[in-house]
Amino acid sequence: MSAAKKSNILTKITEYSLPLLAGVALALLWANLWSESYDAFIHAELLPGKDFHFLVNDIFMVFFFGIAGAEIVRSVLPGGSLNRVKTAVTPLVATVGGIFGPIAVFFLLNGLIGSPDFSRGWAVPTATDIALSWLVARLIFGAGHPAVAFLLLLAVADDAAGLFIIAVFYPDPLFPVEPLWLLLVLAGMGVAFALQKAKVRSFWPYIMGGGVLAWFGMYNAHLHPALALVFIVPFLPFRPAGKRTPLLTKPLDGFEHTFKPVVDFGLILFGISNAGVAFSSLSNLTWIVLAALLVGKTGGIFLLGNLARLFGFPLPAGMRGKELFVTGLVAAIGLTVALFMAEVAYAEPSLRGAAKMGALFSFGAALIALAAGRLLKIKRHQENRNHDGDLSHESPALQEENASQTKACS
Repeated sequence: MSAAKKSNILTKITEYSLPLLAGVALALLWANLWSESYDAFIHAELLPGKDFHFLVNDIFMVFFFGIAGAEIVRSVLPGGSLNRVKTAVTPLVATVGGIFGPIAVFFLLNGLIGSPDFSRGWAVPTATDIALSWLVARLIFGAGHPAVAFLLLLAVADDAAGLFIIAVFYPDPLFPVEPLWLLLVLAGMGVAFALQKAKVRSFWPYIMGGGVLAWFGMYNAHLHPALALVFIVPFLPFRPAGKRTPLLTKPLDGFEHTFKPVVDFGLILFGISNAGVAFSSLSNLTWIVLAALLVGKTGGIFLLGNLARLFGFPLPAGMRGKELFVTGLVAAIGLTVALFMAEVAYAEPSLRGAAKMGALFSFGAALIALAAGRLLKIKRHQENRNHDGDLSHESPALQEENASQTKACS
């Protein structure tokens, strides 16, 4: 098989996030057919005191969020779809709708068909699964569509709000939040800023210096350390669109070039680690969680996104009402993050199981969003690739020129 064909196959595999889908499918089958084996594998000690679940969620996902952060950085800087301050405000306002919409629907339905025992799980449907929603958004809109950057900013803000909700409303009495440790995050940002001012051209000092400090700060503060690089990536110098410099001479470009393939294929591990929920009995709680995600999150994002527009905060160029609606549907995929929320919200196994089933069924939002994209005739953004197969941020003419410059430098 020729190198070009191999490259095309790998591109298709990552474009449709087949590793992530394979991991989710494998976890579901494994957890339901051989549950003891699955639990033993997930919680087996691979490093002193650390299991597979920790290595995936607390270390590997750092790089996933780093790549997501890099996409957001590109979208908010010159030439990006969220570059204007007014445009960047809209997804943040929509995030508020994506949090309070599900809460409102949860309490409304709980008052009609629920029980006081259910009320502790109000935060379960506020979650958005970034990995799966990013996959579905790319399938519907195409990798370079402004709706993808809009969704990423919304989802990262949603995750940050989720950390706050867990810390305040579902604190672990054994591991209370210790905010003093967050000074290490500030120290990490200071290191990254100093490296930027010193014009350091390799991304490694940023990751191993600032990133490690931020990770330890969040870990010891008892907040999820997977977000550590979100605080560091904005300091990585990048090649702005239109600049005639070789592709890999800037740390942000080098970071994406190195870690994006690792993240794309490594998501099979994320699926295996997080999607292994055993099918349990259903109850009204299941349907309350599911409806709060599908109706509350979609409606909240759509309504507050449009409200922001009325107050003069526009959607990115290339997004209209129908793209905003479909983005809301995509954000309703709670799955793995909602599973975690259900775990901390309910101590009673039957309630936890019923809530987890609602979170699991929220994957159906992906199918609804794909169908809505077809019905609303949303056009996929076709993004060019450079000679290495990486997503390009420039015009084809500039890509060709940079390709020859890169060849000349090597």
